[in-house]
Amino acid sequence: MLNNYINIIMKKPLIGITLDSQKKGNYSKFPWYALRQNYLDSIFEFGGIPFPLFHNINSINELSNKVDAIVITGGDFDIDPSLYGKKNLGSRKIKDSRTQFEIKIFRKFLNNKKPILGICGGQQLINIACGGTLIQDIKKEKKSKINHEQKNPRNQTSHSIIIKKNTKLIKIIKKNKILVNSAHHQSVDKLGKNLITSAEGEDSIVEAIEHTNHPWCLGVQWHPEFLITTYDKLLFKNFINSI
Repeated sequence: MLNNYINIIMKKPLIGITLDSQKKGNYSKFPWYALRQNYLDSIFEFGGIPFPLFHNINSINELSNKVDAIVITGGDFDIDPSLYGKKNLGSRKIKDSRTQFEIKIFRKFLNNKKPILGICGGQQLINIACGGTLIQDIKKEKKSKINHEQKNPRNQTSHSIIIKKNTKLIKIIKKNKILVNSAHHQSVDKLGKNLITSAEGEDSIVEAIEHTNHPWCLGVQWHPEFLITTYDKLLFKNFINSI
């Protein structure tokens, strides 16, 4: 019985998923990793086996050989603006070791043509790793009627986005306007190399990007792992099935 279960599990794709980290405090007096449960549940629901990726740069080559695809997650931190040639104009908590690991493993999977999904800060990471820049604080830099740090619970939608024609995202979602949740104060500004905008908010904030020289590399600014809508489910299903 156990062997049969192991054989079934081993046949499913292994999906690497990046972790948040804390040096100490709150949960433990010692360094710890964390990840919201629904990231893992959404991968498993659509046929993948989630595999947490610890922030060890020396592990990247081996991980890239064993892991079939990666999800780059968000978190309560910002990317150091010096990495895209800017001074700090509103960036908050910085986590250098996490960012350096995520940039390197993203580039490895990009070169290996393995599927990549960036979520929230993960989309921003993809853009920076490809040479793009960020809006460091939407409220300060843009006049928008949309609150991108929504007040209602994150498992509810808060605003609509417009998906662009002739993109991979429109082929997956099959609808040009959908509702999403929102939990970010930064967003993509200048696009990185080989990236295009797949979706925008009605305030022109970039809500999704994709890589034009890769079979499956998408970033989304919202949090589809909550699986609020049919479209969130379509995205995860297509991601897993692309392997």
